[in-house]
Amino acid sequence: MNHSTKRISFIKTVNELVGVLLLATAAAWRPTPGIGAEATATNPTALPIQQKASDLLGGVQKAVCYSGFRTGQRPGQINPSEKQILEDLQILTRNGNFGLIRTYDAKVNTETVLRLIQNHKLNLKVLVGAWLNAEVINTNCPWLKTPHPKEVLEANKVENAHEVENAIRLAKRYPAIVVAVAVGNESLVSWNDHLVPVESVIAYVRHVKKSISQPVTVADNFDWWVHHGSALAQELDFVSVHTYAQWEGKDTAEAMPFTIANLQAVRHALPHSRLAITEAGWATVASEFGLRASEEKQQRYYHDLFAWTKSMNITTFFFEAFDEDWKGSPNDPLGAEKHWGLFTVDRKAKLAMHDLYPDLTPGKLLK
Repeated sequence: MNHSTKRISFIKTVNELVGVLLLATAAAWRPTPGIGAEATATNPTALPIQQKASDLLGGVQKAVCYSGFRTGQRPGQINPSEKQILEDLQILTRNGNFGLIRTYDAKVNTETVLRLIQNHKLNLKVLVGAWLNAEVINTNCPWLKTPHPKEVLEANKVENAHEVENAIRLAKRYPAIVVAVAVGNESLVSWNDHLVPVESVIAYVRHVKKSISQPVTVADNFDWWVHHGSALAQELDFVSVHTYAQWEGKDTAEAMPFTIANLQAVRHALPHSRLAITEAGWATVASEFGLRASEEKQQRYYHDLFAWTKSMNITTFFFEAFDEDWKGSPNDPLGAEKHWGLFTVDRKAKLAMHDLYPDLTPGKLLK
């Protein structure tokens, strides 16, 4: 969901893939800890989703995605200052509320994050990403009006190799903070604007695994893992899954059965893989979603999601920490891409965070 990637509905595919599981889990699920692999209660042939506590990434279950770009800032142009990044990290780690974040690249912002965590002795671990740019022409991306020229694709390959080396360098330099490296983010789904062949991703993964001691993963949409992920999954220490009920037309009553069905489908396709959810969230404002977007509904999904993944021992990164208004169309300030945060772009707590951050609720000054 990072870098202004717009979602394309997979409703037909999803309905074919998980329709039966959705019906089964809708009756079985309840938002309380302690449930087992609920699909097995209604479908004896279903493989358990349940994992061991040792499968949690860095021993942490509740995590959040972090980029940190504020109003007037955007990737490749203006970065947040060190003071702003430190403020964000101190917000997220306050009272131990979040102990694990995910960053999307291995560039200057991520290096600043790691250095600030170390220098200020913050109790925070990081899943570092290596962002991969397009290496092949993709005519399936609906918002990419002109295919990338060949010379751009060749330059991207050089940049991707450099990015992977940067991720390796950061993992080695901050071994006590970096708990894993994710090679690519939604670089494999057919609709993206930064498509990379799976063979190239596997080569990058193998190189990173030989170079660092931390686990290595790849982050992508659940649907890709189900249909195409077998060969890549065998190379990974764990599989990172993205699932977005809201993009697929679901309201909160259907959101958790849908999410569980997605994970059940991945479990069936990749029965021996350790799983993490590296993106799942709920936009609070969205011209695309109408009344399905609200702070009340984000709050419900946030609590329901973490209750279930806690019972399943699945590390889960909620998307995302802060709203980022550079994303999406500049002509649509109400576009979903700008409003996934648990906090607004000016660092006010949304409803899901009110209990944890009463001083950051709207109308109160940031301490």
